[in-house]
Amino acid sequence: MGTGVMIGAGIFALTGQVAEQAGGLFPLAFLAAAIVASFSAYSYVKMAKAYPSAGGIAMFLMKAYGKGTATAGLALLMYFSMVINESLVARTFGTYFLQLFGANAEGYWVPLLGTFLLIVVFGINVLGTRFVDRISTVTAIIKIGGVVLFACGALWAAGFSGIVPEPTERTSLGGFLAATALALLAYKGFTTITNSGSELVQPKVNIGRSIVISLGICVLVYLLVSIAVAANLSVDEIVRTRDYSLAEAARPSMGKMGTWLTVGLAITATVSGLLASTFAVSRMLAMLSEMKLVPHRHFGMPGSVQKHTLVYTVIFAIALTLLFDLTRIAALGAIFYIVMDIAVHWGVLRRVRKEVDAQAWVLIIAIALDVIVLSAFVWFKATTDALVLWVAVAGMVVIFVGERWFLERVTQGDSFLTPDD
Repeated sequence: MGTGVMIGAGIFALTGQVAEQAGGLFPLAFLAAAIVASFSAYSYVKMAKAYPSAGGIAMFLMKAYGKGTATAGLALLMYFSMVINESLVARTFGTYFLQLFGANAEGYWVPLLGTFLLIVVFGINVLGTRFVDRISTVTAIIKIGGVVLFACGALWAAGFSGIVPEPTERTSLGGFLAATALALLAYKGFTTITNSGSELVQPKVNIGRSIVISLGICVLVYLLVSIAVAANLSVDEIVRTRDYSLAEAARPSMGKMGTWLTVGLAITATVSGLLASTFAVSRMLAMLSEMKLVPHRHFGMPGSVQKHTLVYTVIFAIALTLLFDLTRIAALGAIFYIVMDIAVHWGVLRRVRKEVDAQAWVLIIAIALDVIVLSAFVWFKATTDALVLWVAVAGMVVIFVGERWFLERVTQGDSFLTPDD
């Protein structure tokens, strides 16, 4: 499921946007992001080994920061970064789907198709865990095999030329680091694996193994595909078609049939990625609700708390799908995720390092890498699209101030916002 979430969002949605910032070195930006993600994964592996549960990151934050505003606010940052990722995937589905008809990816069809997919995914998730798990497993295999075949076919058709990344006029150190921050979104799906602690056999061992294996698979797939795209399109062409660059890359080498196959893979990837993501994210929010760290209302809905959080998750994702384009959605997701990631490492370093047997130097490197790429990304956005930064800051203020207010009410015995209502 972790691999499915990553490939569902990463390579199809982000290739063009990463190329826009890193220029001809964009395949190396995916590699650099994998290095950052590998250091980040260290904290999650260590915490999962010590505290396996269905709560995943929410449980890790509570162990590090206690049951308070910091834990609740940071957990919601992770929650909303994943909801943002779902809207990114939903719009990617709409963009690629339109390529079947040669339609322009502008206008109202992309958000409408994305909204339709989110509603369908909601219906499938209601059917239960086992059904979602089976679909995720089958589609993950199809996606990985299909994407690798696409890359090999594209490279073969291009005569294996242009496979060595080279800088272009768009390439700069700041742009490359900003691209690395954006490419991290292609890997953050590994965090959904931490929510499986109550279901996996020998979770203290297998959560860590799953994270390492899924990251390894994804970095190989991303490198292969990004090099194949670079071999068939110039950077300017990739940027011009940044929302559907893989489909565009198939045209010169494999013709209309290649384009259809690529679109089919994109649709499979986005659908299965959303299935796994909404399942994991709704579980996380349900856990926070049961821990009374976030407010919850039934609104007359039947069923369990997780069914309700599934409804909330899909509604939030639909709103983002309708309001923002792919570039801004990806930027918001990157900022929220990296801020939360830094907090996880800091909590492990300062609070539970000895309990989980973690090495301080690895945690310090993980924090430093996150700070470097986040700083570069914020600087890049400040000069190109400052509105995203204002929205991100406003979102974080609302989350933490709202959580502080809510938890104070709970402490004072005011129960009108608790899960029991």
